[in-house]
Amino acid sequence: MGIYIFKRFLFMIPILIGITLISFFVIHLAPGNPLTEQLGLNPKVSMSARIQLEKLYGLNKPLLTQYIEWLKRIATFNFGLSFTANHEPVITEIERTIGITIIINTLAIIFIFIFSIPIGVLSAVKQNSLFDKISTVLVFIGFAAPSFWVALLLIIFFGIDLRILPIGGITSVGYSSLSLWGKFIDIGKHLVMPVFVAGFGGIAGLSRYLRGNMLEVYRQEYIMTARAKGLKEWVVIYKHALKNALIPFITILGLSVPGLIGGSVIIETIFDINGMGRLFYQSVLARDYPTIMGILVIGAILTLLGNLMADIAYALVDPRLRK
Repeated sequence: MGIYIFKRFLFMIPILIGITLISFFVIHLAPGNPLTEQLGLNPKVSMSARIQLEKLYGLNKPLLTQYIEWLKRIATFNFGLSFTANHEPVITEIERTIGITIIINTLAIIFIFIFSIPIGVLSAVKQNSLFDKISTVLVFIGFAAPSFWVALLLIIFFGIDLRILPIGGITSVGYSSLSLWGKFIDIGKHLVMPVFVAGFGGIAGLSRYLRGNMLEVYRQEYIMTARAKGLKEWVVIYKHALKNALIPFITILGLSVPGLIGGSVIIETIFDINGMGRLFYQSVLARDYPTIMGILVIGAILTLLGNLMADIAYALVDPRLRK
């Protein structure tokens, strides 16, 4: 098991380098640059001043040279300085915003896992029943509904009409004066809608996927043998059928991590959450290359770690991989 994890960890290194290489060149292909955003509205800036700024930012060098220099800095965990007016270290900006992004995505994964498995199992066990038909309709709605549209509906209904949930931010105005339990409740209320929007689509897809796996496993001979032995139905379902149906389900769950991290850009922007996704959106608008690359690297690392955890869980469920 240890050798398997070590091999998977080593395999992450070339993948990470490939991600950074593609990302670095793609963001430089976009029209404009940081100087366009900073100096575009000031017609009095001379050409010599523009050239000096290009040298300061290193934009006058070939792209390959810029990438190699950036890669050397990243190897020492130096993400550089932001191109924005405050010129803060990129790692400082990421440290300030990454916490809430990780919390939202972690809660979304737990939310998906808790609800998609029971829905998928019950839909397979009660095939063609009323529950199966209703869940099928809801699944198709979950597939079709864009996350920003769901978020706006929740804000209108729960935040504006009913006024039971806050519509933005992560804390209330009087947060500092609340007790410890009051602070916990306040943050929890602010996280309800973002976590639901982040996990809604995942529940729809994964529950349907698990239903298909369960129906396929149900036709296997060892399930018939387990029933013939006189085992209780819940033992057959959860000990024999579900364990084997979860093998491909875990892989799909691990592959859903990039979608969750990418969806943070939309969710954090709509709900006015100062997270890494919103910082990424603002950095793209400002052509802030160091911050964009820093966030892409962190996002890639989180994605690869999520896939590594899925591989470990896959090995725990399937004994053949441990050998």
